[in-house]
Amino acid sequence: MTERPYVIDQMISAKSIAARIETLAREIEGEFKGTDKVVVVGILRGSFIFIADLVRELELPIEVDFIEVTSYGNAMESTGEVRILKDLRGAVEGRDVLVVEDIVDTGFTMQAIVAHLETRHPSKLRTIALLDKPSRRKVDFKAHWTGFEIPDEFVVGYGIDYAQRNRNLDHIGSVRFV
Repeated sequence: MTERPYVIDQMISAKSIAARIETLAREIEGEFKGTDKVVVVGILRGSFIFIADLVRELELPIEVDFIEVTSYGNAMESTGEVRILKDLRGAVEGRDVLVVEDIVDTGFTMQAIVAHLETRHPSKLRTIALLDKPSRRKVDFKAHWTGFEIPDEFVVGYGIDYAQRNRNLDHIGSVRFV
């Protein structure tokens, strides 16, 4: 695949992201108050920076696990087919679980992951997405918490990539092809 030339316009600053994560952490703490432990499940790869910053803000007993799925490959559009590449290491039956996603677009990925985890009978299962593009939704899914609602633009940064590039940006940027 040959990449088309592009520029990245800043959409959400690093400071805005950090402030929003602080607020979200307080809300999550309220939801899981009194828990023995929350299993925070990061969806690889895009959520790795978000999950790292979020768990550092949470004043809860936590365990971190990861699940890796694919529905994009190196493309800009979801195929709609969600495949699990790496499943959780730990058990979640009877436990409180928070699934952390970078972006909800069509909703296929989160719907599939939630359905997959529900078969394991967690005590409580909640979801959070840093970004939400409701205009792209193809299935009925809404995360319990959302960092930012964004327009239908292709974005990178803060863990989100385009063909494995730009994950290391400290902000969210919109890709504009030139």
